[in-house]
Amino acid sequence: MSDAPVGRPMKFPYTFSAKIAQFPIKHYINNQWIWKYYFISVVACLPIFYKIHKLANSPANVRNWAESKRKEEAEHHH
Repeated sequence: MSDAPVGRPMKFPYTFSAKIAQFPIKHYINNQWIWKYYFISVVACLPIFYKIHKLANSPANVRNWAESKRKEEAEHHH
C-alpha cells in the first residue's frame, strides 16, 4: 500500500466509516471551549461525587432505606 493520499473526498459520505474519516475532529478540539475544560471539571467534581457516594452508602442510610422500603411494602400489601 502506498502512503499517498486518496483522491478527492466523497460529496456525501454514505457509509459510517466514510463519515468518520471526513469528520473534522481536530477542528472541534481546537476551537470549542468544552474540550479544554472537560477534564478540569471532571477532576474538580470527583471529590464531590465521592462524598455523595459515601453518604448515600453509609450503613445508617442503608438501614433507613431498607426500613422505608419495608414500610412501603407493608402498606401496599394491606
